Amino acid sequence: MTEFVAPEIDWLALAPLLVVLGAGVAGVLIEAFVPARARRVTQIVLTLAALAGGFVFVAILWPQIVVQPVQVVGGSLTLTPFALGAQGIIAVLAFLGVLVVADRTATGQDAFAPAASAVPGTSYEDLARRSGLEQTEIYPLLLFATGGMMLFASTDDLIVMFIALEVLSLPLYVLCATARWRRLLSQEAAAKYFLLGAFASALFIFGVALIYGFAGTVRLLEIAQAVQQGGLPLEGMSVLLVAGVLLVVVGLLFKVGAVPFHAWTPDVYTGAPTPITGFMAACTKVAAVAALVEVLYRITIGVQAVDPQIMRQLQIVIVVVAVLTMAVGTVIGSVQTDVKRLLAYSSIAHAGFLLVGIAGFNSQVQSSTLFYLLAYGIATIGAFGVVTLVRERRITPGSGEDNGPVGDDGVVLGEATEITQWAGLGRKAPWLTAAFALFLLSMAGIPLTAGFIAKFGAFTGATTGGLWWLAVLGVLASVVAVAFYLRLLVVMVFQRAQDEPAESQVALVETAPGAEPGEAEVSTSGSVVTGGTAAATLTKVQVTTAQRVVVTVVRSRGPAAVAIAVCAIATVILGAFPSPVLSLVEQASKFVP
Repeated sequence: MTEFVAPEIDWLALAPLLVVLGAGVAGVLIEAFVPARARRVTQIVLTLAALAGGFVFVAILWPQIVVQPVQVVGGSLTLTPFALGAQGIIAVLAFLGVLVVADRTATGQDAFAPAASAVPGTSYEDLARRSGLEQTEIYPLLLFATGGMMLFASTDDLIVMFIALEVLSLPLYVLCATARWRRLLSQEAAAKYFLLGAFASALFIFGVALIYGFAGTVRLLEIAQAVQQGGLPLEGMSVLLVAGVLLVVVGLLFKVGAVPFHAWTPDVYTGAPTPITGFMAACTKVAAVAALVEVLYRITIGVQAVDPQIMRQLQIVIVVVAVLTMAVGTVIGSVQTDVKRLLAYSSIAHAGFLLVGIAGFNSQVQSSTLFYLLAYGIATIGAFGVVTLVRERRITPGSGEDNGPVGDDGVVLGEATEITQWAGLGRKAPWLTAAFALFLLSMAGIPLTAGFIAKFGAFTGATTGGLWWLAVLGVLASVVAVAFYLRLLVVMVFQRAQDEPAESQVALVETAPGAEPGEAEVSTSGSVVTGGTAAATLTKVQVTTAQRVVVTVVRSRGPAAVAIAVCAIATVILGAFPSPVLSLVEQASKFVP
């Protein structure tokens, strides 16, 4: 009878994960025992402190890990400079994302429904709204998702990677269904994300089973060693390896949002609460891309040495996906009329740009990928933070509230996400418009922004790997993307607002039982739409100049404004003075212990 030998655990190496996940558990206890009046503040402070603490431990570990990467808990967690850098980026982006989530605008409302489980338009939802209920459990969910992302990006074990995938995904499925406005669209987004995510997870774990059938292990480095030691026969076992790797890559490409696994992205980004969309778009992409790099580069260490042909076939798959992703993201993105859907297709295009660099399969890719993820994540959180502040508002001319700040005479409605509604926004909120323009220019890759340095690094990685033509396609796709970013800027800065309806206009109003005016949403055509259900009814109302809908920028009570300002400053600094950060990410090019 063999005696069990407990593995030695380096608790300091686990500290970033333990702080974040431990705070998530504490957040659940807070929901149970802290009084409702103090619960929200307690959760926000705990969440921000945990994310800051996680980043501090990453900084403490960095000098040690750069010199000597370590394997923790018998290799289940592998801390390399690349993995630790990904953890640090996730912690920073999650901190900024939580600032946007925690914001309450001048309306006194956040972006989350008072009772997310309520059927939209029912008396229960109306009762929850009137009672002033708050969704404070979103904060432990955010912490669990962040902890899953940090583990996802730093494990060498495919089974642990699958567990991390579920830990990060399940909270996001719930969070996508919690939007205060557009309740049906929010729940539809969550359902689509859950169903497609479950399908992708099934493909991932099936691929893990096939890889285990080939190598007898689920550790990436041991798989590479098994390939080198045993060789790769043309038939039989090599089929298991190739099929398994492809299925695992498909599961990861779903989280990255690459074509043809991107179908969930536009609908989920549009329907989810805007702060959650920003958090998800930035942080999930970092975790998924980091895991994709880990899988591709570690396994190919063994494949390249034994059978370069299989390595070449895998590279062709990544190249094809990169080309399709750039094409779909830029072409379809150029015809979007909704700001959130435009940013969703922008996210798809950026997934293609990242894959351009990854397809080069050289050591430079690790550092350029981390910088790209940091630059893109900062711009994304800032952009969605701006979207949360642009709202529709019903006012009465002569009330003193025309084009002014939100007051008691104006009823603030849902978010204004139609691009035509953003006309003239530069006159209403010049500083906010300038910040949003900066984020769009960074996404477009304009010089002196962080996005330019990021794309330059990604395309350089492709050319170093001999794929110069792919880098050229990436540049052309970037030029196309510039067109739809500039189109939005032109609407904001050079077009005049078209807020006023005709002298007498008939509109269809969808009213739900017990719905409050402040919970309605008004379209650009004058239609007022609640979050309603099939129980809602259509009625005709007379909309005159005595009551009209304008687009306004509501005041942030602090957190979102701080996040937007930090993101704008970071975008400029990373674009104008990238050397310190580039030096750090250069150290992260070592990702194999």
